Amino acid sequence: MNRLFVAYKPAGLSSNQLLSRLKRKYGVKKAGYSGTLDPFAKGVLIVALGNHGRLFRFLNKTPKRYRATLWLGAYSPTLDIEQIEQIDAVPEVSEHRLREILSSLEGELTYLPPKYSAKRLNGKRAYELARAGIDVELKKITSTIHELKLIHYCHPFVTFEATVSEGTYIRSLGEMIAEALGTEGSLSALERLNEGQFVYENEKALDVKTSLALPKNRYNGSLETILLGQPLRREDFDLRDEGSYWIDNGETITILSIDDEGVHYILNKVEAC
Repeated sequence: MNRLFVAYKPAGLSSNQLLSRLKRKYGVKKAGYSGTLDPFAKGVLIVALGNHGRLFRFLNKTPKRYRATLWLGAYSPTLDIEQIEQIDAVPEVSEHRLREILSSLEGELTYLPPKYSAKRLNGKRAYELARAGIDVELKKITSTIHELKLIHYCHPFVTFEATVSEGTYIRSLGEMIAEALGTEGSLSALERLNEGQFVYENEKALDVKTSLALPKNRYNGSLETILLGQPLRREDFDLRDEGSYWIDNGETITILSIDDEGVHYILNKVEAC
């Protein structure tokens, strides 16, 4: 079975545990997901059954939107409630001040990702090294924070929504908000609301043709040529600029690239649903 859909991961379950449940539910052995959610987090997770995992890198998955609650005064090395070590009383602040801080973090932001993150260092996840007591030195990354808005403030809990580029660490955003207030802070809740155009709709099968972050091109030769995977000529396409495109074959699609050396198949005869 080849299928692409959006699942909803509950809090307290790892992304891999949810995937195992979905494999049993749909009776498949091959499946994957895009964009790991931490066990304490909940929200949308794009899932592919069968060979549709090959499509992940071409999907319209950005920007992403999250809703998070920051616990002011709570210190955790993981920046979430999984390892709270200390809780300090902190003074209340005005909502105006909170909105100023959130607004100051919008735009292009360069920062250190959490030490307890899924980033790879020498073939190992950063969180694996951190949990083993190995000092982790991560390089700064740059993210785009499209919007950061205050949803609710009930001291010491600040709930905010963040619309961000792919690869943004919301726990780090929470840490920066707390630092701007002169205190520690850890996320007590995190929910991914959407990944680009993808929202949770009861695991409804996605239409691949409307899910791609690629321009559609038109091949003016014989459809059989593409279906058989035969060589293609650049001049036979409506769009001839260098880049990647998808071609509508009816019940299937083809993804290909065009460059100075010609036309190259990336994926061919992929089921459209």
